[in-house]
Amino acid sequence: MEQRSRRDSRPMPPVGGARIAKPPVYRISLAQLMVLVVVCLLLAFVEREWVLSAVCGGLVAIVPQAWFAAKAFAHRGARAAREIANAGYAGEVVKFLLGATGFAAVFILLRPVFPVVVFGTYIAMLVIQITGSWMLLRQ
Repeated sequence: MEQRSRRDSRPMPPVGGARIAKPPVYRISLAQLMVLVVVCLLLAFVEREWVLSAVCGGLVAIVPQAWFAAKAFAHRGARAAREIANAGYAGEVVKFLLGATGFAAVFILLRPVFPVVVFGTYIAMLVIQITGSWMLLRQ
């Protein structure tokens, strides 16, 4: 039930404080995946052997970033400040480890591997991540 002030017809915040909506950070990962699919389709017409390297390079960027976003934005509000900070620190460490492990796995397991394609799609996904984050902050 909505509480109203006698002097004002605007709704009052809930008793526990105002709720801040989660930022739609999942949109960045979705945009990255869509661009990765388009890049892979285009590469399939140019050189089929490059597609797997592109998929791996893109996923090395997308998976750690999506995991970090899920962990970092799991908590909200001033009362959860400690949990938010801890989730951010832990998320950044795990994001780094996932990225390093991803690159190690790509270069150890993938044959043939095309480093230019792997790093090119990785950098493209990072550009989308940075641009998407900037656009979310502007809203």
